[in-house]
Amino acid sequence: MPPNPTLLAFDTSAAHCAAALLRDGQVVASAHEDMAKGQAERLMPLLQEVLDAGGATYQDLDAIGVGIGPGNFTGIRISVAAARGLALSLGVPAVGVSTLEAMALGQDHTVLISLDARRDMVYTQLFNSGTQSAPMLGTLDNIPLPPARAEAAVMGHRAEEIAELTGGSVLDPTYPLAEAIARKAQMRMHNADLPRPAPLYLRAADAAPPRDPAPVILD
Repeated sequence: MPPNPTLLAFDTSAAHCAAALLRDGQVVASAHEDMAKGQAERLMPLLQEVLDAGGATYQDLDAIGVGIGPGNFTGIRISVAAARGLALSLGVPAVGVSTLEAMALGQDHTVLISLDARRDMVYTQLFNSGTQSAPMLGTLDNIPLPPARAEAAVMGHRAEEIAELTGGSVLDPTYPLAEAIARKAQMRMHNADLPRPAPLYLRAADAAPPRDPAPVILD
């Protein structure tokens, strides 16, 4: 594996389609498009545009980085499936990176990351000097953090409200999401026991019974 690899990273875990091309430790091309739907149709053309802008091809890649959530069920599946397929066809590793840890990248102090989980709920995870808690799903009234962590800086969804509850300060992420995923993937790509990317789901899928009655089956 080259000492200064080229990685393509992307994420569709929320209402966006984002990608970044990392070469020799520098982002040479990136894109971020907000979209509530249509990521499945847009992802591959967007990746090609980023590669073209960076003067690279798929054959130049040494690894794939992909956001695994938590977030939108369908969006996560789109990216994870694309990353697995690309890695298999190119013969390179695919590295899954959670959105929470990507947002925490570059912070050298205690930080609490928060993501919108809808229905007045949030995904949270605490990072502290190389250690981290398990990602959790909760509400602002039940943020699963012990009092000893109350001074953590906060970034992400409803950060100001959470900072008031915890006594912390509000920070912005060090890197754009796709770039952070690429940099985190570069740190892990040499791991001999690297698992295949898998969606990080912290809540059950939304499901509702069909509105129309089931058809009657006649003998």
